[in-house]
Amino acid sequence: MGYHLAGFEVVGVDLNPQPHYPFPFHRADALTFPLEGYDAIHASPPCQVHTRKPSDWGRRRVHWPDHRDLVPPTRERLQASGVPWVMENVPGAGLQAQLLLCGTHFGLPLIKHRLFEASWGMPMAPASCDHRKVYNPWQGEGRSAEAFRIAQGTPWIPSAGGASRKEGKTGDLYNALPPAYTEWIGRAMLEVVKVRPKLYIQGTLWETLPSIGNAPDAG
Repeated sequence: MGYHLAGFEVVGVDLNPQPHYPFPFHRADALTFPLEGYDAIHASPPCQVHTRKPSDWGRRRVHWPDHRDLVPPTRERLQASGVPWVMENVPGAGLQAQLLLCGTHFGLPLIKHRLFEASWGMPMAPASCDHRKVYNPWQGEGRSAEAFRIAQGTPWIPSAGGASRKEGKTGDLYNALPPAYTEWIGRAMLEVVKVRPKLYIQGTLWETLPSIGNAPDAG
């Protein structure tokens, strides 16, 4: 949603169904999906292998050892694409991170740190973290899907739940990036793309940007 608000035409790609995805969507392997015709790419490889949560957090995650680290092959494909790209993941992932964003950078009452690596010079974070009086979706009392939706700025996402590639599930709420993050990054990336793009998103979603001929007003 954030890239759409920034001015991109968004297309999503994921191995698992995304019934609540609000833009055109292809159920496919993002590592083999054709990239021709796209002007920029956002990739979010699966984060389970990098998460810092214990394996028995909430329930026993017996399938976690089966998860592969898809950051290196994703980076290789992005670098070969020849277009501007962004890759996102959780702290602890092997990103060559240029940027860490938190909900509090955008006035959201939410602790949700995410790392970003890009093929272009990303701007500095718009603010410093302020974790006072915020919603922590990972621990503490009072946690609920509704509270998370409000804090994250994604009231349209109807379901919570975590991701399980083995079971063919992709948790909507916990995997979603706050739109404020990608709108902020997207506006900076428009300066790099210089055309109204179609954004391809992979991993737990690729979003991509196709050329449609007219440059947007970047002002």
